[in-house]
Amino acid sequence: MAKVVKLEPIDIETAVQTNSNILSALLDNELNVLKECGGRGLCATCHVYIKNGMDSLSPVSRREQRTLEVITTASPNSRLACQALVMNEGVVVEVPSGMYVSAMTDIDSLVGRRAEQDILHPINGKVLVEAGKLITRSMITQLKDTQSEIGAYLAKTSEA
Repeated sequence: MAKVVKLEPIDIETAVQTNSNILSALLDNELNVLKECGGRGLCATCHVYIKNGMDSLSPVSRREQRTLEVITTASPNSRLACQALVMNEGVVVEVPSGMYVSAMTDIDSLVGRRAEQDILHPINGKVLVEAGKLITRSMITQLKDTQSEIGAYLAKTSEA
């Protein structure tokens, strides 16, 4: 039986099958969620905040807890959308704003522009460039280095 999940701040209500994860609700609504680790709970790209209904979700697994511990923007109401299964009604999810560096295709074109939204690190959720800040060449070098690190990290974790 389907459960209704509310997504904020976009004010969308969507149906999710019981025992399906929150990530499916995000993807069904065509939200740009990267799921860099393929839904295994190893990255921060599907990190969400539960505004209501934490007790209507499956318990936090050990793997999810370890990942949440390294996300710098995590709070007590944080969950990984790929790991949180919807068990009952009343779940309200806040989708964090920002763009993950691994979603960028042409980083060089950003030089001299202001970041339209926070640019986030996909493993730990750390803000690499704040919204409104001017993007410099040194920031671009950092973003490219971060992309390389992420590729190596995900390659290593997929072997394990």
